[in-house]
Amino acid sequence: MALTALAVLLMLGSGLLFWWPKYRLQRAVARPFPRRHAKILHRNVPVYSRLPADLQLQLKRLIQQFLLQKKFVGCGGLNITDEIRVTIAGKACLLLLNRPTLVYPKLSFVLVYPSAFIAPRTEVSAGGLVTQHDQALLGESWSDDRVILAWDHVKRGTSGAAADPGSHAGHDVVLHEFAHQLDSESGSTNGAPYMAGKARYARWSAVFLREFALLQEAVRHQSASVIDHYGASSPAEFFAVTTEAFFENSHALAQQHPALFATLREYYCVDPREWH
Repeated sequence: MALTALAVLLMLGSGLLFWWPKYRLQRAVARPFPRRHAKILHRNVPVYSRLPADLQLQLKRLIQQFLLQKKFVGCGGLNITDEIRVTIAGKACLLLLNRPTLVYPKLSFVLVYPSAFIAPRTEVSAGGLVTQHDQALLGESWSDDRVILAWDHVKRGTSGAAADPGSHAGHDVVLHEFAHQLDSESGSTNGAPYMAGKARYARWSAVFLREFALLQEAVRHQSASVIDHYGASSPAEFFAVTTEAFFENSHALAQQHPALFATLREYYCVDPREWH
């Protein structure tokens, strides 16, 4: 009898463990969005003010889920505030609008430094010589559940403010690093994020390989491009910088690279040109 009672308690306990996170999430998303958080979005993520009402509501719910599930850690003496948390969550969740996806399921921690941080690097030459050095970074996405960001450069991002079709401005470190997070959801960070169906992968591969080669050619000839030349360094960086261009400089990207823009629009399920 005692064993039966213990078994029942264990079953109830395991059921509670399964149910509790879902309950907390439902409560967090259902709460009214704090007015002070909305003010932060209007100030630091100005594209929020130009979104239609349904996308604003989506974004706020995604932000509430992000803030519940991700832990922010201040580094280098930085004190984490609501402004830091809401600004980063708001920019990161722009990439999830209209998409049936989880909120960065592999991500647990967002580490934030006041400015550029130093990361150790190991390089192996063609001859096998191993060298180690330090590199100053503005952001980095790790596959082991972390994103690292420099707060001063988070604030410097235009967040959709580059409405001038001829402008080549519009870099955003949050969009860049969280594009890497999406990329890694396929199992490897290789410039091809998870998509349903082989046909979509085939279309993606055809367009991205061609556009990646064009960017490498532009770098060789030092030609100007709406796509940051850093994207020519690898397919993963190409996806990250084209994501920045898609959200931050959508008119110019659509005019100069229509096939690439259409492919990104299919993946992200939004058209940022409508917000400018």
